[in-house]
Amino acid sequence: MLTGEAFWLDKPAVLPTGKLPQDFLEEMIGRFVRKDKRVLVSAGIGRDAAVIDFGGKLLVAKTDPITFVADDAGWYALQINANDIACMGGEPRWFLATLLFPQGATPTALVEKTFSQIGAACRKLGVTLCGGHTEITIGLNRPLITGTMLGETTREKIMQPEKIQVGDVVAISKGLAIEATSIIAREKKGIIEQEYGRTIAKRCLKFFEKPGISVLNEARLAREIEGIHALHDPTEGGLNAALHELARQRVSAWN
Repeated sequence: MLTGEAFWLDKPAVLPTGKLPQDFLEEMIGRFVRKDKRVLVSAGIGRDAAVIDFGGKLLVAKTDPITFVADDAGWYALQINANDIACMGGEPRWFLATLLFPQGATPTALVEKTFSQIGAACRKLGVTLCGGHTEITIGLNRPLITGTMLGETTREKIMQPEKIQVGDVVAISKGLAIEATSIIAREKKGIIEQEYGRTIAKRCLKFFEKPGISVLNEARLAREIEGIHALHDPTEGGLNAALHELARQRVSAWN
């Protein structure tokens, strides 16, 4: 990987919505992420979380924001962060939340609801809410939640894309577009009801819970199966982006 001078030649003046373009992100990681011998898995495309050596056990750390889901945002923040810990071979243990609410538009009931969602999700996952930050702030038109999940694992159970091999079989534990379907159902509920009826709209709305976006149980089973090299939790970009991220990290390891 090149460092120092920028090597991504097709930089747009303004970046599009969504994940950073992978060439640009790879450049930023190469230029600004410092190496540390205790960091066994550092920042990288296709890596769901960092892994840090703490002696007998390894700390697995992940942070991810919720910027577009209004309902059940507290619950959702736990799921996506716990998934990424699990996909690195870790068990989620502790959660910290930064909650930012819009100035002049935040009733106390909304704050209570968000904390209640986080608390309920923590209890269900066996995770402890141990810290964070909450404030009413300017410049927002909706609440923003940034979650940081900490977990633990051992060296033998680390899952990372560098371990994948040519000829590996790709297995998917759930259907595709579960998260996207539920988000669209929330944002376009009226249109979906009009086109497909209330039953379909309600079913799509509940996709977060059934079949659900959690992959904790699948990841726990995978850790016990010999021959599984890597796990990855697809988010923006879906299956196509997830496979590209995994393959890109493996190619980087070869080089």
